[in-house]
Amino acid sequence: MDTMRDRFIAITSQLLAEEPRLAVVLADISADGFAPARRAHPDRVINVGIREQLLIGAGAGMALTGMRPIVHTFASFLVERPFEQVKLDFGHQGVGGILVSAGGSYDWPAGGFTHMAPGDVALLDTLEGWTVHVPGHPDEAEALLREAVDGDDRVYVRLSLQANRQARPVGRSAGSTGSTGSTGATGFSVVREGRGGTVVAVGPMLDNVLAATEGLDVNVLYATTVRPFDGAGLRRAAGAGPGADVVIVEPYLAGTSTAAANEALMELPHRVLGLGVGRAELRRYGQMEEHLRAHGLDARGLRERITGFLRD
Repeated sequence: MDTMRDRFIAITSQLLAEEPRLAVVLADISADGFAPARRAHPDRVINVGIREQLLIGAGAGMALTGMRPIVHTFASFLVERPFEQVKLDFGHQGVGGILVSAGGSYDWPAGGFTHMAPGDVALLDTLEGWTVHVPGHPDEAEALLREAVDGDDRVYVRLSLQANRQARPVGRSAGSTGSTGSTGATGFSVVREGRGGTVVAVGPMLDNVLAATEGLDVNVLYATTVRPFDGAGLRRAAGAGPGADVVIVEPYLAGTSTAAANEALMELPHRVLGLGVGRAELRRYGQMEEHLRAHGLDARGLRERITGFLRD
């Protein structure tokens, strides 16, 4: 299976030939992959070098002229380092664009903490009007990217090397919320039904969540679009009984979506547990799988924490 980043490069290169207003702005990352597209469209594939603030400013400037920019680099350099430009150049000026990150929270641990970005979604959550997609498979990344290109809004697509074995329907092609395996354009899909609590698995966390909850009487919801947050879908899944126990498993900073879940369930007695990447920096960089285990995001760690919470 190709990676999400591989698929992004291939599909975006194809879309450049089909969409005359589409442009790609790079900061060295993935420049080799886009070399053929840059030769074919030298005025619409721009590499600004290792200048992340300029990366965002150039993309927003293109948006002001009516173009649809795709701005791409590692998550830490796309959201954290040039955050002021994201806030002002896109948000304050009221223009749209697509930010596509690579690297996830710790996809390349050897790069050190400078290349890790567990706080990217939480940081974007402080801004108005951003749609945030967290695909769990290259096919899902492609579908969500194609839909983003068609729009004019502000979209963040978070890509990772971690992926689920199976792609699921996402976006407009997925139908309507309410039945197993279906979802709305921004809704959570019902993967497994139960009565003993609800576990929301975000993007590439689904396979580990399914393994962790095997044999448990719980709902499992799948989320690839986390902003806007599908509060109505969560209420439907969790609100059948007198109270609700909800666990949200995210591949970035633990607790990023707990406030949104609490707001969605405010009229119902409930408890929410947010699982994800911890705040402590792991200085022995290791491998991605070791970071998953260290943060309790492997199947065994999730099983212990989910069952412990539901028993309380």
